[in-house]
Amino acid sequence: MHMRTLAITACLLGSTAMAACTTVDPYTGQTVRNNTGTGVIAGAVGGALLGYLTNTSDSEQGRKNALIGAGVGALAGGAVGNYMDRQQAELRRELADTGVSVTRDGDNLILNMPSDVTFASDSETLQPQFYRTLDGVARVLKAYPSTLIDVIGHADSDGPDDYNMALSERRARSVADYIVRNGGVKPQRIAIAGRGETQPIASNATAAGKAQNRRVEVVISPLRN
Repeated sequence: MHMRTLAITACLLGSTAMAACTTVDPYTGQTVRNNTGTGVIAGAVGGALLGYLTNTSDSEQGRKNALIGAGVGALAGGAVGNYMDRQQAELRRELADTGVSVTRDGDNLILNMPSDVTFASDSETLQPQFYRTLDGVARVLKAYPSTLIDVIGHADSDGPDDYNMALSERRARSVADYIVRNGGVKPQRIAIAGRGETQPIASNATAAGKAQNRRVEVVISPLRN
C-alpha cells in the first residue's frame, strides 16, 4: 500500500463567539473549561488537517464524507461542546496515572503520549506496558464515534532530519494500527503524520528536554455537519 498520509499543514483557527465557564474535573481536580452549549472552537490547535489514512482522499473532508456515508452522525451547535466535554471526562478517568495527559483546545482534545511510556529509544515498537493504556483510549474513542482522530509523531534532534521524520511517522502508525486492530476503532476516522524534530515542546539541549520531544500526540476533533 502506498503511503497516503502526507500532512497538509494548517491551523484549526477558532472564534470566541461565546464565553465558556470553567469547572473542576471530577477525576483530576483540575480546573478545566466547560464547553457545553458553546458549539464553537474557542482556540487554535497548531498542527495538521492530515491525510486520510485508508481512503483515496487526502483530506479531512474525505474522512468526513466516508463516516457520514457509513451512518456516523455529525455534530452541530451546542451538541459539539457537550459531546467533547463528556469524552474529555472519560479520557481523563481512563488515563489517570498513566503518564498520558489530556488537554483541551477549544473543542479539540489532545493526548500527549511521551516516549517513556510508549517506545524504547530509537524504536517504533510499542512497549507492552503501554497496551493497557491504548486499550483504554480505544474504548473511549469507540464510545464517541463522531470524532476524527489525527495521530502525530514527533522526535528529538538527535540524528539526521530525514531519519527522525521517518521514525516519527512509524511511531504514529504504530499507535494508529494498535487502536484500529486491537481496539476496533474505525480506520476511516484516523489519519497519521510525522513531524520529526520540527515541533519541539522543550529544549533539545538536555536529556530531559529530548525525552519530552520524543512523543506521539493524538488530536481528537468533532465530526461537524
